[in-house]
Amino acid sequence: MPMRRELLLLRHAKSDWDSGSLTDFARPLAKRGRNDAPKVGSWLYREGLVPDHVVSSPAERARQTALKVCKRLDLKKNRIVWEARLYEAGVPELLGVLANCPGEAATVLLIGHNPGLEDLVRHLAGEDLELPADGKLMPTATVARFEMPDDWCRLDPGSAHLVSMTRPRGL
Repeated sequence: MPMRRELLLLRHAKSDWDSGSLTDFARPLAKRGRNDAPKVGSWLYREGLVPDHVVSSPAERARQTALKVCKRLDLKKNRIVWEARLYEAGVPELLGVLANCPGEAATVLLIGHNPGLEDLVRHLAGEDLELPADGKLMPTATVARFEMPDDWCRLDPGSAHLVSMTRPRGL
């Protein structure tokens, strides 16, 4: 019987645009982001959505998000795979990262950035995707939860089922 797989796509929490002369890569979380990230981690824990495999962009705002979420999930930070390809990734790079997930991973948490994550949501969900009323698919700290096919390497358009989209203000 094929293994049931889930993918949790998490856009990094709100970043600080007033952080001076830092590069985009080095931009940290804003106060709201520092509050939302642990809230998302606690919600994932309560929902029983503790990942077997965590992959995050190493950009500072994603790194801080990953650390705060994993702390609430009771996952040690050495369990996070820091994947440089996730920064500024498009769908082909994101699919490549997912294809590298361990075959035994039933639940994967991927923490990254827009517009790549929104494009991946559209790719995986296919034609059935309905946009929220505000038109924003993946605002900061939003979790898209998918039921996935049983092979991380074969993720054709429309091959996954979008179970839910959860925004931090809804928690």
